Amino acid sequence: MGFEMNRRFFMGGTAAMAALPTLGKNRQKPNVIIVITDDQGYGDMSSTGNPHLKTPNLDKLREQGTFLNNYHVDPTCAPTRSALMTGRYSDRVGVWHTVQGRSMLRRRETTMADVFGANGYTTGLFGKWHLGDCYPYRPEDRGFQHTVYHSAGGVGQAPDYWGNDYFDDTYIVNGKYQRFKGYCTDIWFDEGIKFIKENKERKKPFFAYISTNAPHGPYYCPAEYAKPFKGVPGVNIPEFNGMVVNIDDNMARLMKFLDNEGLADNTILVFQTDNGTAGGLAKNGKKGYDGGMRGRKGSQYEGGHRVPFMIRWPNGKIEAGKSIEQLTAHVDILPTFIEMCGLTAPEIAFDGTSLTPLLYSKEQNWPDRALVVESQRVIDPIKWRQCAVMTDQWRLIDGKELYDIRNDPRQTSDVAAKQPEVFQRLKAQYDKFWSDVSKEHDLTTRMVIGSDQSPIVSLSSHDWLHDGLPPWNQNHIVKGDVAVVSHWGIEVEHDGEYEISLRRWPVEADKGINDGTYGKAFNYKQARMQVAGFDQTVDIPNGAKEVTFKVKLKKGVVKLAPRFIGPDLTATPYYAYVTHKPKPGWQTPQGMNIPVYDPDYGRIPPQRK
Repeated sequence: MGFEMNRRFFMGGTAAMAALPTLGKNRQKPNVIIVITDDQGYGDMSSTGNPHLKTPNLDKLREQGTFLNNYHVDPTCAPTRSALMTGRYSDRVGVWHTVQGRSMLRRRETTMADVFGANGYTTGLFGKWHLGDCYPYRPEDRGFQHTVYHSAGGVGQAPDYWGNDYFDDTYIVNGKYQRFKGYCTDIWFDEGIKFIKENKERKKPFFAYISTNAPHGPYYCPAEYAKPFKGVPGVNIPEFNGMVVNIDDNMARLMKFLDNEGLADNTILVFQTDNGTAGGLAKNGKKGYDGGMRGRKGSQYEGGHRVPFMIRWPNGKIEAGKSIEQLTAHVDILPTFIEMCGLTAPEIAFDGTSLTPLLYSKEQNWPDRALVVESQRVIDPIKWRQCAVMTDQWRLIDGKELYDIRNDPRQTSDVAAKQPEVFQRLKAQYDKFWSDVSKEHDLTTRMVIGSDQSPIVSLSSHDWLHDGLPPWNQNHIVKGDVAVVSHWGIEVEHDGEYEISLRRWPVEADKGINDGTYGKAFNYKQARMQVAGFDQTVDIPNGAKEVTFKVKLKKGVVKLAPRFIGPDLTATPYYAYVTHKPKPGWQTPQGMNIPVYDPDYGRIPPQRK
């Protein structure tokens, strides 16, 4: 029991097929849809007791399927997504932060999309990815055949298209920027439904990953959704609640579509969220709904990582109205799908395990295993930082506090002194976990330049590498926040000549380096390029929008450390664009990921009321 039993090497869908109903070798492959929302906690639904929210469609899905009532993820978004996609701990796959180059999923990892695609499924992503914006970490590089998504961890963050604000935005569609009309969540479901319909017509099984950025901040939603919560005592942020109701309405659309198209019975439909609530509960816990738990997003306490998970599959005989109380987690979902869908997979050392015994029986002998979730949010992981070691009954917090979660769900009484044996046993479990995952903490995931798959690479301050949070949001850039000396970690894939263009504003904003139209104006006079022994400083021409350097680079790892220099301030540019010098006859490839300036669209990120 404990850590060792979680490391399962999985090579296909035969290990526990006996637990599944008899469907026959020639059964039609089930379609799979995962809907995952951002910053919606366990308590942000009416079926989990929220006194303000009405989510009848999520409640209906819960009634029609099985609910994992003790399901856990990491306390922040990118780590959760990396574990969900791989079945392996986020700390193991290189994703222990949401910025600073630590949200990029290591190249070696096999993703859920890779597995489904290799088994004849068409795979599609709609919404938030947050596991890398540059090659080779983009969703199109990680097994998704059709992609419609925004960059970074949220709409309006630094790598995202300039001025996106949830309404009428520009997103990336299979590598090309495309303008949409409408609200972001509606668009993700629209595009997901379109994808599903196309694959039904093609008679192809599909894996659709509908990953909403809502209800993550900034809290923008159509006014009619927020209005019912304005002035209601106990509601923390009306717009947050409105965003949840909009998600619920979109779930109704999706479920009705599946019914009308005759797809509902043989589609595995999953709903889950990525971490504890953000806007549903005030930081001091005094306003909003806590779901009966301590903590919220980012917390190592229960409210930071226990989230709803519901699964429906009528043809697969998933029991309606069932609630599973045993400990389960994000790392269990990929091995479960491999088994449920009869998929062939490469050998993967999973940290999770298939949940089919729990889904298809009462499984009284389910092992009392230990699982770890954590919220590192630093460049280099630190032992015991903001972590929980979990069993069915116990929660060890930061290696210091122990809670009996069955009898103390709000974690108010630390029993470490009263339960020394349990305390030491769980500490030992964590030590085994840490000694394993920390072996590769020195492996830095770097953005790759020089690949034919991405001739132009866009870099932003979101992925600067320095102590302290970088300016990861467009509003930080507008205000000129965190103007410091930093650098990017880069891997050069091929020897050659590169052009590196430095900008204060992104290409699509189309403003000068020292222009203050959108926000703070700087007074930079020179630009300096430092990379792989190359060191050159040039004057910035008056009104220049960018300064470009031509550099010869050798294959390997380099530190890209450019500077803008002024009389009062020297700082790293917020944006850089790296182009590999093309060979004679080279033409722009289809889907080259670089925005084009739209004079009717380039705009300052708004401060919505």
